[in-house]
Amino acid sequence: MKKFFLVLLLCGATLWAKMITPSDVYAQTELIEKHVHFLLDYYGIEHDDAKIRKAGRFTTRLKPRNVWQKGYEILVKINMFRLSHGLSRIEPIGMDPVEKLNPDMVYGQTQRILTEIKIAEVRLGIVAPDFEVKSYTKKRPLDVYNKFTDISAAFDVLNRSELSPSYVFAETMRVYDDLTIVLNYLGIKDDTIPTPRLAKATPNDSLKISMRVLKRLQKLQRMAGIANVDFSEFDKKDATPSDVYTIVGIILSELQPLKAYIGLTKRVTPPALRYFGKVPADIEQLMGWNFRKLSLIKNLERR
Repeated sequence: MKKFFLVLLLCGATLWAKMITPSDVYAQTELIEKHVHFLLDYYGIEHDDAKIRKAGRFTTRLKPRNVWQKGYEILVKINMFRLSHGLSRIEPIGMDPVEKLNPDMVYGQTQRILTEIKIAEVRLGIVAPDFEVKSYTKKRPLDVYNKFTDISAAFDVLNRSELSPSYVFAETMRVYDDLTIVLNYLGIKDDTIPTPRLAKATPNDSLKISMRVLKRLQKLQRMAGIANVDFSEFDKKDATPSDVYTIVGIILSELQPLKAYIGLTKRVTPPALRYFGKVPADIEQLMGWNFRKLSLIKNLERR
């Protein structure tokens, strides 16, 4: 009888758990934004709030998985802030691949970001105000992504630096590692070699090959019945390393449902290592190699 009531209690707790919505997540991103802008003022860094908040306004119907990955980008920039102020680097957390990521996971990402900011503030002896958390309705994952984009741009100002090619290369290596895991799991022999190095490659070249990888990945997603997202507006003619980093992050986020589909539900993408002295030519070559690896996959089978 006691076991019966315990089961009822546990089921009730599950049914009564708060359902997290994109509006709840958006409220937390606004709180993050307030902290970052407070730090800009605290350090006396000149900035144009209106310009920062228009850093990127996308209209495509992004998925929560893309939003989660954008939050990962912010955690990387928090590490840049920590390192520039003499604090140690903390590896951003990864997660098990899932076919459909829900807003609860993105909410968790906002809490990690807030925690890391507050830890840095305490370590640096900074007393931040108790910011008000507002309530919102009818927000979408896209709204959260755009807010994350604003926050990411604000961190660039706070750090007095955008993501360097070395950071972009580190994320591109994560794509390489993920594809190696997938090919091994599918039993596909990987006899690929790096593409020729374009010594004078620019971020535009890196972005171009990254978009090719993304389109090839979406072809595999269609085979698996995974809904595609239109990422065409992320393709730019005058790309920066940060633009390339964004696309690499999107590739990583789009790989996760594919990994889950084939049965790799317990293989978290390996963490990024630190690299130094990398240039766009290194990124373009490595992403070209990733394209070759991805092209080895001709069909998919759920396991």
